[in-house]
Amino acid sequence: MKRRRFLQGAGIGLAATAVAGPVIAQTAPELKWRLTSSFPKSLDILYGAAEVFAKAVGEATDNKFQIQVFPGGEIVPGLEAADAVTNGTVEMCQTASYYYFGKDPTFAFGTAVPFGLNSRMQSAWQFFGGGMELMNEFYKKFNIYGIPAGNTGCQMGGWFRKEIKTPDDLKGLKIRIGGLAGKTMSKLGVEPQQITGGDIYRALEKGTLDACEWIGPYDDEKLRFHKVAKFYYYPGWWEGGAMLHHFINLEKWNALPKGYQSIIRTGSAMAHTWMQAKYDAVNPVALKRLIAGGAQLQPFSAQVLDACYGAANELYKETSAANADFKKVYDHMAAFRSAQYLWWQVAEYTFDTHQIRVRTKT
Repeated sequence: MKRRRFLQGAGIGLAATAVAGPVIAQTAPELKWRLTSSFPKSLDILYGAAEVFAKAVGEATDNKFQIQVFPGGEIVPGLEAADAVTNGTVEMCQTASYYYFGKDPTFAFGTAVPFGLNSRMQSAWQFFGGGMELMNEFYKKFNIYGIPAGNTGCQMGGWFRKEIKTPDDLKGLKIRIGGLAGKTMSKLGVEPQQITGGDIYRALEKGTLDACEWIGPYDDEKLRFHKVAKFYYYPGWWEGGAMLHHFINLEKWNALPKGYQSIIRTGSAMAHTWMQAKYDAVNPVALKRLIAGGAQLQPFSAQVLDACYGAANELYKETSAANADFKKVYDHMAAFRSAQYLWWQVAEYTFDTHQIRVRTKT
């Protein structure tokens, strides 16, 4: 069952729909859906993945099934995309599950949690580890069906106006960061701030923000953070593999013909692969430009990372004690993560560290 669904989502389903195109065109209903994104058009990879998806669905159905994509703010604000799906204002949205952390912290697992899964582990957990089933059991409470539809890969640790050498250097800082990451940082004395992407530069410039996190070099460069906060830290331990989702109104999803459901899964899988592949292609070049422009690339020290890790685990215990859904998903994800790293330390990590060590010698 899982293998069949994954193969459809990974592209084999698309080939099948292409062969059967004339049959679909003759028998499938004409539908027009609206998809509201949480992102503006200027974020051409995040938003662009939704356009890639909609185009694939249209082509696979001879435009019998059309999905019109709207940027955040045109139908509803970007952070209200899931609400629009829940109440039926739109049929579906493209969003980050953890944006709805305020409704229930369990939403965070659909995207990323501090010291959670990297991007490949996140996909493995969702498609083969039971993560998708667990999350859709939870999303059902909000009249939503969720399908993975993108990943940014590991994000950066953000832009700081001063150096961060020890955990004490974080105390009192106003940092644009939210969700579980913000709550984790709060335990170290940080004052988390919720500021939209378009307002971050000005807040850093005025000094009302001391630091911010966004995504990675390609998108960060567009927002010019290096002009007002020169210390660029890594890694973004709170988003080791930030996954995007398509949220679909559950009633609309259940009413779709099975063929259309398959095409949506296939198109979502295409968007999922497209997004991370493009970020992987453009981030290295953007990072070089940022450094040439004055950004000072710095790793978080082991002392800082260990302090954040301890704070995150403390937060997980507290939240699990108060929220049964959160505990159920966290325990499942944590066990999967542990098993995954047994494998990664054998092959993946060993190979990558060797390649990194020798790359300047060839």
